[in-house]
Amino acid sequence: MRTSAKYGAVAGLGSLVLTSIAVAPAGGTTTTDAESRGTVVAAERAAAAGIDFGRCPAVEKLPDPVRCGTVKVPLDYADPSGRQIELTVSRVAAHGKRSERQGAFIYNPGGPGASSMTFPLAAELPEWKRIAEAYDIVGYAPRGVGRSAPLSCQNPQDFLKAPTQAPTHPSLSYKKERIAQARAYAEGCAERNGAALRHYTSLNNARDLDVLRAALGERKLTFMGASYGTYFGALYATMFPSHVRRMVFDSAVDPDPEQIWYRNNLDQSEAFESRWADFRAWVAQHHETYGLGPTAEDVAHSYEKARARLAAEPAGGTVGPGQLHAAFLGTGYYDGYWPLRATALSEYLKGNPEPLITQAAPDKKSAKAAENGTAVYTAVECNDAPWPEDWLTWDLDNSLLARRAPFETWDNVWMNLPCAFWPAPRQQPLDVRTAPGELPATLILAAERDAATPYAGALELQRRLAGSVLITEEDAGTHGIGGGSNACVNDHLEDYLLRGETPVRRASCAPHPEPDPVSLDRRAEQRKLPHTV
Repeated sequence: MRTSAKYGAVAGLGSLVLTSIAVAPAGGTTTTDAESRGTVVAAERAAAAGIDFGRCPAVEKLPDPVRCGTVKVPLDYADPSGRQIELTVSRVAAHGKRSERQGAFIYNPGGPGASSMTFPLAAELPEWKRIAEAYDIVGYAPRGVGRSAPLSCQNPQDFLKAPTQAPTHPSLSYKKERIAQARAYAEGCAERNGAALRHYTSLNNARDLDVLRAALGERKLTFMGASYGTYFGALYATMFPSHVRRMVFDSAVDPDPEQIWYRNNLDQSEAFESRWADFRAWVAQHHETYGLGPTAEDVAHSYEKARARLAAEPAGGTVGPGQLHAAFLGTGYYDGYWPLRATALSEYLKGNPEPLITQAAPDKKSAKAAENGTAVYTAVECNDAPWPEDWLTWDLDNSLLARRAPFETWDNVWMNLPCAFWPAPRQQPLDVRTAPGELPATLILAAERDAATPYAGALELQRRLAGSVLITEEDAGTHGIGGGSNACVNDHLEDYLLRGETPVRRASCAPHPEPDPVSLDRRAEQRKLPHTV
């Protein structure tokens, strides 16, 4: 995927947020005694220093009353007195009575490569009001992200070059071209970042979280991770169970070491096919509005028609099949995109390309952030685990998968293929697991038809974290459901964060309503209507 939200929540904060078959090379590690001791040293140092919160730098574009600061963490936890890097942190103080304050509540939206620096703005949203009365709302940019020792693997302007192709069944020559690009990208990561590259890992993200906890003056952590944030949150729970106060896992990554990350990506590609079918069925139900066909197959034909036309003549000179695919990939994350994308496709086929250009054209202003997010995503996932180094393995697995799941499969391959040529030592994933009584009750939130993190991952995480409770939004597929549009889910979230209350083991919520189809014609008509109360 061409986004840093690969394993990142799309809708969990409403308007605020848009997630093995090779042997590890010599030198691959998981966690060492030296790193454990280094984490203790770094946390003690951070607790003594605290965070000097003040006005946020203009580059963050955060209004009052949000305050910003930094926390220092070791680049290498095995050498806690060596090179230090700074993570940027944002905070809004609890709105409620001082006597009712429950501490700091830290959020991570996933990625790898996503920042939660804007998360304190959630304090103003109705869905988060009561939580924001009880907690300081804290966001931060993980290592490598934004201004937190940023990673880069290529020129940002080259990263957003458009238009591009996105063949469902790529030719041999196209595959060779993409293999060469993946190799060059991996080499670029190594050249630009040097020896530091190996230290951008999920294990270090978990260690950084413990240092942030200490810097905030919290004896124990209250944390919510979405998508990829659930994975390093689960690592944290395994590594620091006595430091956990309350922990929410929203849209859980399957933490099985055998899944990290190659097989998780195969499962993700398959799940996107089902969600793509959900979107097409919804559009077909609203054929009267969009005119894209009365069946899901007809909608698919309309999409392919648009893709062929864009291959011949890119819209606005920059929207080709690759940009079309990237835009429609969003329908698999969040059904709130469904009316927007359906309208754009409908209008384009009628001869009006403007909505599609607006939604799909690369934004040159975001080039630096987009390239940075992808660099962090790639570094973390490639460093975290073994990946196949033989192209034939990738080709065979994904050629077979693309027969039944063509929509996302090959795009997922190209996103992850640099890991086949990765220069840094790969780690062996930590076995996420806690014993009964080792961890306080934790809360897992999952949508049954989530594509980015398939539901099986939530079930696996619950099996591995003793005492965890699973809340399921049935027959729904939004990725990142905490603080979203489902009141039942939000009630469980509040019960847990505010009072520590959970169901015994599992509970279900009915799905949130499907989006209302709104075409450009209907919007125009609505603008003409007189205002009524």
